[in-house]
Amino acid sequence: MINTQLLKSFIKHRLKAKTRHGIHSPFVYKLVDEIIYNYSFQDAYKEVESLRKELLKDERFIRITDLGAGSHVNNNKQKQVRQIAKNALKPAKLAQLIYRLAQERKPRNIVELGTCLGLTTSYLAKAAPDAKVISIEGCPETAKVASENLQKLHASNTQLLTGNFDIVLPTVIDAADKLDFVFVDGNHRKEATLNYFKWCLPKVNENTLLVFDDIYWSKGMEEAWEEIKAHPQVTVTVDLFWIGLVYFKKGQQKEHFYIKY
Repeated sequence: MINTQLLKSFIKHRLKAKTRHGIHSPFVYKLVDEIIYNYSFQDAYKEVESLRKELLKDERFIRITDLGAGSHVNNNKQKQVRQIAKNALKPAKLAQLIYRLAQERKPRNIVELGTCLGLTTSYLAKAAPDAKVISIEGCPETAKVASENLQKLHASNTQLLTGNFDIVLPTVIDAADKLDFVFVDGNHRKEATLNYFKWCLPKVNENTLLVFDDIYWSKGMEEAWEEIKAHPQVTVTVDLFWIGLVYFKKGQQKEHFYIKY
């Protein structure tokens, strides 16, 4: 079934989005030219994409616990790992962009909300081998598979936490002296997304990058994205439709960019 709202939002985005041409911000032009549109091969891509191929053939069934989809969800439902890999993992193009964004920031710490099977977590770990990568997953059996995958790829700089985001994330934030890179890919609802954003704010600095996934997933997510953009601490946002980038650069004029990707 086609998500008509998502399709309309995509068409609107394409009509106003730009490539690197016509961007007058030196910071964003460099970001688009050197990071977003950098399609050159990197060794880590082959390693992680090899894992994706394995997961797409994995016939194991696991029990799904969905803490972010409301009380109506049947949490006794079982799915094959290959189904999850096919439907829930980030496409290679997007996962590799997240890798490059993390690599460019050179963060000391990375927080990921929504581990799934650990593919994007692996990309983040490879992008910043000197960083501590903390990934939070709500579903215990999914987290178990993710843990296996992180071990396969020798992603020793990762820590996988399992539990409700509303409980686990605040403890992770409280323990950090600052937040360098945060990827929010879980519980795609307006109130939850805005909570995660607000909880991060006390620990952000001018080098922090917050990445929000599925910003056009629903009307509520679009509203959350607009509120995030309007927040006084936010100076630059880059809207790639599939994800939104949020920067807090001091002395930067507040600007919002729509980029084709």
